[in-house]
Amino acid sequence: MLNEVNEMEITRETRIAEIIENCPQAMPAFMEIGMHCMGCALASGETLEQACAAHGVDPDEFLVYLKAFLETA
Repeated sequence: MLNEVNEMEITRETRIAEIIENCPQAMPAFMEIGMHCMGCALASGETLEQACAAHGVDPDEFLVYLKAFLETA
């Protein structure tokens, strides 16, 4: 599924840094689930799936939420 704003496909394997770089409007969605360190060294190399696992969030559920969030952002 492509983000209409940036035409970026976001998957479980997409790096957090890549998402934030291409879709900075996504930051509030990450902060809502406790991912407050978007600029930290781990975030730059972590995939969406890895970050969700570290924060106890189901990556598939968050991916659905994130895509819906970006459609309305």
